[in-house]
Amino acid sequence: MKRLVTVVTGGSRGIGAATCLRLAAQGHDVVVNYVRDSAAAEEVAKGVRAAGARAATVRADTSVEADVERLFEVAERELGPVTGLVNNAAVTGPLGRFAEVDTATLRRVVDVNLMGTLLCARRAAQLMTPRGEGVIVNVSSGAATLGSPDEYVHYAATKAAVDALTLGLAKELGPDGIRVNAVAPGLIDTEMHAAMGAPDRVRRMAPAIPLRRAGRAEEVAAAVAWLMSPDASYTTGTVLRVAGGR
Repeated sequence: MKRLVTVVTGGSRGIGAATCLRLAAQGHDVVVNYVRDSAAAEEVAKGVRAAGARAATVRADTSVEADVERLFEVAERELGPVTGLVNNAAVTGPLGRFAEVDTATLRRVVDVNLMGTLLCARRAAQLMTPRGEGVIVNVSSGAATLGSPDEYVHYAATKAAVDALTLGLAKELGPDGIRVNAVAPGLIDTEMHAAMGAPDRVRRMAPAIPLRRAGRAEEVAAAVAWLMSPDASYTTGTVLRVAGGR
């Protein structure tokens, strides 16, 4: 029986880590991509193996073309033909008004969130198209439709682009047997908030969510796993919102 081999970018923490573990539990061998924290990536890989799946960790900056080439090369060499991609790697930069964002932050957010997603999706399409099958799930954000004023308009703009990519690529690759979808998480309780300089953001924003709480990374991972699964075999070009009603 052919093994499912899925590359998860930004797989060492938060939604990415939860997705790696959930996919492993559903029979995927997982490539855990990370950019800095090798110990965290190895810990996730250990969890993948504990679930009975194979794992490989690959350090790669997804905004760099040569790194993306190597990521997929190592994936195929160590685990076999790539059947799935979860485009999860993303950065926000500090919270604040758009007029005050420095150019370096703008460039990095666009490079990782958009260019990185494009490069990984392109490489996956190049590998999957001749094989006539494959699944790509992009991790977007509720910010794509909310705009995120006073927080990170630039981040929201990149995620809107990811939604457009999802729709267009689904139509382009559908005839080749490849499904492309996205999940759009809302307020999720991960370390991302502290990294952007607002460790109390979850507590502060939760009352504005119809479900009155932040989501958990595992809840987003469950949506990703469903989109990757045969249960979603007739679902493509869809952005699945996992945002507590917001």
